[in-house]
Amino acid sequence: MIMNESSSPPSTNDPSDGSASVQTVRPFSQAWYDRLEQTLGPTACKQLGFYAIPDDFILSVVIPVYNEERTLRELVDRVREVPIRKELLLVDDGSRDRSREILAELEQESTETDTLRVFHQNPNQGKGAALRRGMAEARGDVVIIQDADLEYNPAEYPRLLGPLVRGEADVVFGSRFLGDQPHRVLYFWHYLANKGLTLLSNCFTNLNLTDMETCYKVFRREVVEAVLPTLKQDRFGFEPEVTAKIARRRFRVFEMSISYAGRTYDEGKKIGWKDGFQALWCIVRYGLAD
Repeated sequence: MIMNESSSPPSTNDPSDGSASVQTVRPFSQAWYDRLEQTLGPTACKQLGFYAIPDDFILSVVIPVYNEERTLRELVDRVREVPIRKELLLVDDGSRDRSREILAELEQESTETDTLRVFHQNPNQGKGAALRRGMAEARGDVVIIQDADLEYNPAEYPRLLGPLVRGEADVVFGSRFLGDQPHRVLYFWHYLANKGLTLLSNCFTNLNLTDMETCYKVFRREVVEAVLPTLKQDRFGFEPEVTAKIARRRFRVFEMSISYAGRTYDEGKKIGWKDGFQALWCIVRYGLAD
């Protein structure tokens, strides 16, 4: 559980000058955490998942974009609402709808605490290629992958970042299948395929993940620098490839539950059965060697 901006202590009274003054406290700052610790105690704060983020911390959010005009602006707005200093790296992968126009508008709206940069891939090269480009451009302390649709909720960034900021993990996977977060009920065969691919991946990596194919993968900068030069997959094979290479380098991997509002194919879902077979090949290929 993490307090959001609206639920954090909004102000304090400073009677030093004889009058009440309002002092804003930034969520996840040291002052914000100190107040919670004074109120709840250190043990309760740890159990509830509260922690402080350093003032100079920057989160890099890598967002591949391909024909997402219906959801793109709302998704970016949701990312910007997360009260953490960050940079948004949007990689347009040869979109043929209005995504490029929307990206041009969004690029003009960067702020000091939320910078936004746009990159273009021409022609379409695939999600994996777009992610490699975005990760190569990232400057933050931690990098998170975010799809441009609304299946994954950016409000969950603070929970996912906890193990990394506290120094407990090098990589965090957000799992749709751990069970304590809401998810939209959709395709049984997709669920079965995800579970099967995760099981096979675990056999090669010796990890006990529940959701290898998840979008939400969060990396410390050192992990990106170690793994990025070796990545080759241009499409959805990115997921098993990066998982295998993280496991081979023995980075500390944590998994945390996330919510999931999946899309139907009519709503724009892109992954298909061919990608499933490609994932199988990648699991075996990268499970054996880089």
